[in-house]
Amino acid sequence: MAAKRAADSTLYHLSPKGFWKKFREVVVVNPEISSGLPIASVNRYPPPSSRPEQYSTPATKASDPASNPYWKRDVRRVYPQLSVVTQSELSALLIEHSVCPDAEVRETTNIFTSVAAPSEAGEASVPATKPKLLDLSEAIAAITSTAKVYSESKLPPALPVPHKRWVPQLAPPAPHDPNAYFPMLLYR
Repeated sequence: MAAKRAADSTLYHLSPKGFWKKFREVVVVNPEISSGLPIASVNRYPPPSSRPEQYSTPATKASDPASNPYWKRDVRRVYPQLSVVTQSELSALLIEHSVCPDAEVRETTNIFTSVAAPSEAGEASVPATKPKLLDLSEAIAAITSTAKVYSESKLPPALPVPHKRWVPQLAPPAPHDPNAYFPMLLYR
């Protein structure tokens, strides 16, 4: 005997009884079709939220309030932090990192500072002397007076651009009558 492959429409759904069963058989086009109303005792057994055990969220690093402060999770207030360099700090950096080959200039201007030597393990290093605070304009003037900062061979840094700069070059002329007036020039 072959197994029944089709679902039984009355197995899990309510079916009318009495007068409404006869009315449905007369009025409905296909009386074998299901009513669509599930039987409450059979549908979704066991019913939702009837289990005795309670769900507990598994413990993770994020669930530990001691190592998960709110300010680390709050992405709405992650503002960019400003970096400020004052003119006196900038002048000290410029003077410290400028190359001065002449020791005489270094002593006469008295603005260049000595940098502390690296220390071996266990040895105390000689601390660097405090730089003399200068205005930025004085520091730039002192650095440029000792040596030429930029030349034709040593150019200042250029801003990085994502594309090459276009240099116009004359292309071969467009096809036209050689005796006609044709003022158009093509560039590539």
